[in-house]
Amino acid sequence: MTTPDVVGSTDMAGPDVAGSENMAGPDVAGPPDTAGPGPAGPADTAGRGRQPGRFSPESARKDFPILHRTVNGHPLVWLDNAATTQKPRQVIEALAGYYSAANSNIHRGAHTMAREATEMYEGGRAAVADFLGAPSPDSIVFVRGTTEAVNLVAQSWGRANLGPGDDILVPVLEHHSDIVPWQLIAKETRARVVPVPLLADGQIDQDAYADLLSSRTRLVAISQASNVLGTVPPVREMTALAHRYGAKVLVDGAQAVAHLPVDVTDLDADFYAFSGHKLYGPTGIGALYVKPEVLAGLRPWQGGGNMIDSVSFDRTTFAPVPHLMEAGTGHISGVVGLLAALNWFTSFDRAAVAAYEEGLTAYAQQAMAMVPGLEILGSAPGRIAVLTFTIAGRDPAEIASWLDRDGIAIRAGHHCAQPALAHYGLESAARASFALYNTPEEVDQFVASLLSLTQSS
Repeated sequence: MTTPDVVGSTDMAGPDVAGSENMAGPDVAGPPDTAGPGPAGPADTAGRGRQPGRFSPESARKDFPILHRTVNGHPLVWLDNAATTQKPRQVIEALAGYYSAANSNIHRGAHTMAREATEMYEGGRAAVADFLGAPSPDSIVFVRGTTEAVNLVAQSWGRANLGPGDDILVPVLEHHSDIVPWQLIAKETRARVVPVPLLADGQIDQDAYADLLSSRTRLVAISQASNVLGTVPPVREMTALAHRYGAKVLVDGAQAVAHLPVDVTDLDADFYAFSGHKLYGPTGIGALYVKPEVLAGLRPWQGGGNMIDSVSFDRTTFAPVPHLMEAGTGHISGVVGLLAALNWFTSFDRAAVAAYEEGLTAYAQQAMAMVPGLEILGSAPGRIAVLTFTIAGRDPAEIASWLDRDGIAIRAGHHCAQPALAHYGLESAARASFALYNTPEEVDQFVASLLSLTQSS
């Protein structure tokens, strides 16, 4: 087995064969210096001391204090990245710096700190637009995460544009967050949600998709990458086909943004949503891109402060988009943290990161093949670093609990993707998911623990 190539790393020894008795654990450095930043802390968020563009997992790991802790007496091996990624010190420091030196409400204040906070918040919007390849910051709406983004589209666009007999096409591989909101709005508007089937390898059945599209299709909701199968559908081609029928397309980018380049203009998506906590940022913050001509036609889905121009009991006028869609005080610190995460993440050569993760995933697949009775779900080409699996005779919860004893964190359950699991006749499965800071040595520890499980009574 060959280890994945690492761009910019030096002297990275290849790991022992998974399951060997003499496996050295990864070196565990002491926690990095996490002293609080000065007043300029939130703005100073790039990967300090790192040559721009270079990448190695070892250098990335040094930025994550949590990766240097122990769990149950073992160094932490975090393989639950599809659920949430860990946070680099640059994000942690940005949050601390904001609250210690810049905390203020935004947009409505006339004082210095209000202006500073507003600049940070709107700077975050500009950074998100740049990251997604959006034409303007004004096409970015801040939300709590992907789930809220999908609900926003369902309640705002859906309520105004769906009616009896309309179809909403949703592939079987979707996360519940991209299924349930459409069921709710379909029930209200008397539209219907139409599932798009999968092939045996976990790819979307493109022939079935083409057959299901019709003049009744109003929306296609699709993930750019599956959280349970790792499948990466041909979103650009599927979007182009949907547009031929006049349908809008919402892309769930929650799993994609940390692994794939995103260009919403090239995808021609009408809506694109992601969550910050899947991208090394804080929880409770995410973003929704809306194509400008579509955004201009959206009506408010919530009312309150910030989204208004003037209010009286006779007449209320509204603020322009995107503020029209952001009622109330936003998650200001979350945007500061998201900006820091984007600055940190984009300081690496994205192609190098993608190549490393691809190699690490291939290495993990080869190593996991050594575990008796283990089966990985799906075999679609070009999958992201998500490996969902079963072991014959072992409950997924038992697998996760066993690994946890060795300090290895994975996820077990239905992964909020019950239709996708049902495609394989399953109700639950175990899932290991990788990020740029994971290493071949951690894969070896993971597989060795699985081997010991299969050898236990």
